Amino acid sequence: MSAPPPTLDLSQRDQTINLGAGPSSLPTSVLLTAAQGILDHDGTGMGLTELSHRSGTFKKVIEKAEADLRALLAIPDDYAVLFVQGGGTEQFSATALNLLAAHAVHNPDYVRNNNGQGPPCDYVVTGSWTSKAVKEARRLGFNANVAVDARKAEGADGKFGMIPEVSTWNLSPAQSKPAFLYYCDNETVDGVEFPNPGFPIDRLPKEYRDTVPIVADCSSNILSRPIDVAAHSLIFFGAQKNVGPSGVTVVIVRKSLVVDPDLGVEHGGPRIPTTLVYKNMLDNASLYNTPPMFAIYASGLVFDDLLRNKGGVQGATERAQQKSRLVYDAIDASEGILIPTVRQPGARSRMNVTFRIARPGTATPDEALEDRFAKRCAEHHIVQVKGHRSVGGIRTSLYNAVTVEQVQKLVEVMRAFVQEVKAEAQA
Repeated sequence: MSAPPPTLDLSQRDQTINLGAGPSSLPTSVLLTAAQGILDHDGTGMGLTELSHRSGTFKKVIEKAEADLRALLAIPDDYAVLFVQGGGTEQFSATALNLLAAHAVHNPDYVRNNNGQGPPCDYVVTGSWTSKAVKEARRLGFNANVAVDARKAEGADGKFGMIPEVSTWNLSPAQSKPAFLYYCDNETVDGVEFPNPGFPIDRLPKEYRDTVPIVADCSSNILSRPIDVAAHSLIFFGAQKNVGPSGVTVVIVRKSLVVDPDLGVEHGGPRIPTTLVYKNMLDNASLYNTPPMFAIYASGLVFDDLLRNKGGVQGATERAQQKSRLVYDAIDASEGILIPTVRQPGARSRMNVTFRIARPGTATPDEALEDRFAKRCAEHHIVQVKGHRSVGGIRTSLYNAVTVEQVQKLVEVMRAFVQEVKAEAQA
């Protein structure tokens, strides 16, 4: 006799609070729908992962995902939405390559500098991810200009944790025709986020913002607050924070910047690997090659859930503010035991709250205390709170799928731990 089919067991999931930085928590209702879709999608008798990506069935999936995302972010018609692979890290290369190709096509008479380099590519470095993007640009031989490195700002002490004023940035002159300005809206590792309403495009010099394409990596805060798509030339985000499972990255790009890279090569533009060419993806509705079908499907379910059931981006914005305020209030009330790593209060991330733990009166991070706090959280079924391996400390990620009630439980543990540390110091 064959064994009975397995059943879904949610008992552990229901009591677990996942504060991981990515891959991160997803709505249970979405995962249940996705689980059914893996077995039998929409009555086809086939799982989503078994369908042809060129079938009419999957075409409906990807078209609905795009339509819902357009509705959530108010994406203008002259922007393409591309579902690509490779994660945000691959976009370090892809965004630069495609925008340099566009620059070459639109500026065929551009004169390279004395070193034979192409147009400047400006980077605003406020955390680990933008520093990696610059490193990749330089590895590929691009003319990367660091307009600002937040680690070098006054009072930064060589660490990320603040966003310098725009007036101090060393932007390339608009007359030099920069290919783009690149920034990361929320630095997941370092807990730094541009203050609401977001990156200060309106404070850039007028000629600069009118002529230089603005590129935003929004991998870890997309759909948590509005973003002015029309003020950007390109926005990209990996799915595995606020959107869906890892495997798909979404690129929102102004169509006028999607060019035939071979035309760009004729005028000094770069050669681009086939699967990184945005035009290939646009011309083939993101189906140039087999896409990450399940990740797109699950992401579409998240878009639908947020749009129909969660108040859209505005609802997510209100919850993000409430959740992060709860945690930061607990930090501020700890009398120096919980130490925020982001010195500038206005730049503290709503998505990734980072802090260290110290004994009273020392202001020195105590790794033993931090390990103890992580274990205390685990005892209360709160998991994945350790900081990134490159910086240590504690990081609690409050993405859209994390509920206000779950954050309240985290704060209860934080406050109790602070009182415990205080009592030990007084004993």
